Amino acid sequence: MRPSEQRRARAAESYADLQRVAGHAAVQALFERSPERVQRLFFDEPSKALVGEWCSVLANAHRPYRMVPPDELAKVAGTPMHGGVVALATPKPIALLDAYAARRWADDGKLLLVLDGIGNPQNLGAIARTAAFFGVTRMVLSDNPAQAAPSDAAYRIAEGGLDRIDLHRSGAFLRDLRTLRETYLVVGTAAVRGDSLAALPRDKRPVALVLGNEERGLPPATINACEAVVTLAGQGAIQSLNVSATAAILIHALVSRGS
Repeated sequence: MRPSEQRRARAAESYADLQRVAGHAAVQALFERSPERVQRLFFDEPSKALVGEWCSVLANAHRPYRMVPPDELAKVAGTPMHGGVVALATPKPIALLDAYAARRWADDGKLLLVLDGIGNPQNLGAIARTAAFFGVTRMVLSDNPAQAAPSDAAYRIAEGGLDRIDLHRSGAFLRDLRTLRETYLVVGTAAVRGDSLAALPRDKRPVALVLGNEERGLPPATINACEAVVTLAGQGAIQSLNVSATAAILIHALVSRGS
């Protein structure tokens, strides 16, 4: 192995424990919310004019940044779909949900998003992007083994959404749902046999919307722990939507009605 290849191999090993955040919007959100997490920054020549402020932040922290050729940037990013800039950052901590403390979140009247088994990290990223777009500030991930955690792909698709919302992970999901019901109207989703959104009862509590696995939906135990279940009824030949599309429609509708 040539010396240059050895250096790259050693660098790749040092990156193994870091989160790759690619794309201008995602990197911007990272620097705005958690600049202390950024350990390294790589960018291509067309992006040089856009990253000056970030380079100054890293220079003050004595952390490296550099412009690299396209092939090297793609290797750092792990994909050619990197948008010209890649930050390597310590992973964002995901706090363990304290459901009793979380009951107070309802005081702001905002929709709470809950994911139970969303397995595709790209769907996780797309849902986070939609949530951040509509001003949802918190998202809870269940203890379902199928539930995806934030990953390189999720960050890339989220376009900064994962750094603009607070993430929490439940350690006892069904118990936490029951506790949240004290201050939230907990609403599950199903591809069939749920009520229409229009039939959702008006309640002084804001909604906690629970979204399930792409293939199997919500587990029966989760459905039973919800106070209502909604289904989006289509008018065409396709029977259902991708979960991220369903999430976008429901989030928009619930935010528009005041949750």
